[in-house]
Amino acid sequence: MTSSKSEAPRAGDIPISPLHVMNPGGSDAFCSFQDGPGLPADPGHPPINFHAYAACSKGVFARSITDLPTHAKHVLLLLRPKHLARADKTLRTLQKAGLHVYISWKESGAAQVAAALSEKSRWFEFQKIAKAADGFISAVPDIESIYRAAGCGHGISLLTPYPLGLPAWNFEQHLHERRGVFLGTREFDIPARNHLLAICEAHGLHDRITVMTTKTIVGRRYLASLPFSLEIVDAPLPYNDYLRLMASHRIVFQLDSGSVPGQVAGDALLCGMPCVGGNGATERLAFPNVCGFGRSPRALRELADLLLSDDQTWHRAVADSRDNASPLGFDPTAARLAAFCQ
Repeated sequence: MTSSKSEAPRAGDIPISPLHVMNPGGSDAFCSFQDGPGLPADPGHPPINFHAYAACSKGVFARSITDLPTHAKHVLLLLRPKHLARADKTLRTLQKAGLHVYISWKESGAAQVAAALSEKSRWFEFQKIAKAADGFISAVPDIESIYRAAGCGHGISLLTPYPLGLPAWNFEQHLHERRGVFLGTREFDIPARNHLLAICEAHGLHDRITVMTTKTIVGRRYLASLPFSLEIVDAPLPYNDYLRLMASHRIVFQLDSGSVPGQVAGDALLCGMPCVGGNGATERLAFPNVCGFGRSPRALRELADLLLSDDQTWHRAVADSRDNASPLGFDPTAARLAAFCQ
């Protein structure tokens, strides 16, 4: 975050203009947040990740220009490496119609953007888009220099927000109702996740270790081959069911080193629990004392062991995370978006 808590604009100081998020040709269906973030059991995508920018400002998440409201003024255009030509065409069409268009990489972890721009032709395509755009919104501060180097001088680093403080989105449970370790990662085939290492480090922390797998048959066979006792859950789950499952554990543990936005830590905030490990932007902001930035896997294991065994330490970590995460709420994020998009 580029502003301190005291410097951040307050909700109500600046009129909020909706920011509509657009993923041209993407797989996510149209989703309107014009009436707010909705409820956890509502159909459609929850108000997290890039959908959250639209949700906090009462915008929409769209796949095509025709999905945008007629009164739209500001659009965040998501970039995907194999669809840059389409993004460039969409940007220019929107600008010709009088809209302000900002850009952001949809997969915005530092390693993900590096992979997306590993080919010279894609860098040139990205440069064209960056120079034409009205600005950028970076969900990860680590990659801000890439936007600027490509020619997009006007921009902001703004972590994706969460509906913190909204009663319907509070999935907290009392400590005595929680037990065990929830693994925050689930992919073996993404090296930066360090998923296997996280499972191995978590072994022995508690007799309940829950792991989710997205590749049901292959993933279950792999997990079953490990010499550990694991609770295996097939993913994906509906988001509210996933949060309830997470909240039934005492801690989240992960070793993700991809410098991602940090949805796992955001999920943990909604569940009112510590997230140990991970060097994502949200992890560093909300959980600086237990995140993976600058800490070895063994040091993180020791922190996890302390949080599993010491109630006072656990409560203090949760209280600190609430204070640290206040800039991630919908109101302060909407106010910063409004100030940027004027």
